[in-house]
Amino acid sequence: MLTTNRPYSISIIIPTFNSGKFLEKCLYSIFQQNYPKKLIETLIIDGGSEDDTIRVAKKYDVKIFSNPLKTGEAGKAVGLKNAKNELIALIDSDNVLPEENWLKNMVIPFRDEKIVGSEPWSFSYRKEDGFIDRYCALLGMNDPLCFFLGNYDRLCAITGRWTNLKLEQKDHGAWISINIKPPNIPTIGANGTIIRKKILLESNLIGEYLFDIDIISCLAQEEPVFFAKVKNSIAHLYCGSSILKFIRKQKRRIKDYLYYNKLGLRNYPWPSQNKLGLLKFIIWNILLIPLIVQSLRGYCIKKDFAWFFHPLACFLTFIIYSFIKIMSFFKTNKQNRDKWKQW
Repeated sequence: MLTTNRPYSISIIIPTFNSGKFLEKCLYSIFQQNYPKKLIETLIIDGGSEDDTIRVAKKYDVKIFSNPLKTGEAGKAVGLKNAKNELIALIDSDNVLPEENWLKNMVIPFRDEKIVGSEPWSFSYRKEDGFIDRYCALLGMNDPLCFFLGNYDRLCAITGRWTNLKLEQKDHGAWISINIKPPNIPTIGANGTIIRKKILLESNLIGEYLFDIDIISCLAQEEPVFFAKVKNSIAHLYCGSSILKFIRKQKRRIKDYLYYNKLGLRNYPWPSQNKLGLLKFIIWNILLIPLIVQSLRGYCIKKDFAWFFHPLACFLTFIIYSFIKIMSFFKTNKQNRDKWKQW
């Protein structure tokens, strides 16, 4: 059923923790949106930044809340509890909205009352970004393991698809409606995802943490979820050209998952994902040559030497995930974020 063509009120939630280096770009892109300003509230949820994050935030008309648990997931939970508007936009401090009609385009699918949320179908490829950011934009994901599992959620230059899962899809021109149900659940939730607030409130997802990719997974356990992939993009300033940053983020990703999963707080079904894809990931890292072939294939599609980070990205991910998984059998600790920086 279609609703009237009216603008929706939007609460933009941005968790921050020593995010000053990129927050200016993020906020500037938000406040340049061609969207009624009175219908937007921007919430900064800060984990105790010691850099200029708060100074940058105060340059804009934002609401600032504290996040004593420091993590982005805890920040999103605080933001949701304080949001006043109809739609919740989960935008990270290292995201940049690439054009002024981004919000206007993202809310179009909500005219259909069945649509739970919307998300850009690609990452913005920008020549000026670091080679790792360009690689992730071209691959369509920040974690190369997802390429092998097929559960990614952004347009991949190699496959020409935004996901490799089997989903019912219908093309509406500017956006695609999809029907999500287990076991085919893409990693939807971060970097520009917009969801109806009432759906989140009814789902009992509000606790101390809000794990973004667990939202759709949790909702889909009850009934099929109708979601929209909008044919636009969002920039993600992930690691620039810093391999050390990439290593730190991969370590944090797997450590956080193992810790919070052990506490029973995670919902996304990682253990049930494509087992053959995981085996392929392991074997190809051992053989190495197939990863180089993938790089060459990507380079033929889009001539950017960033593709040749692919074998190293896969190998580092394989080593980091394997080592930390093995160590988790002995001890799993909560990570100390006191010295964490966005960059």
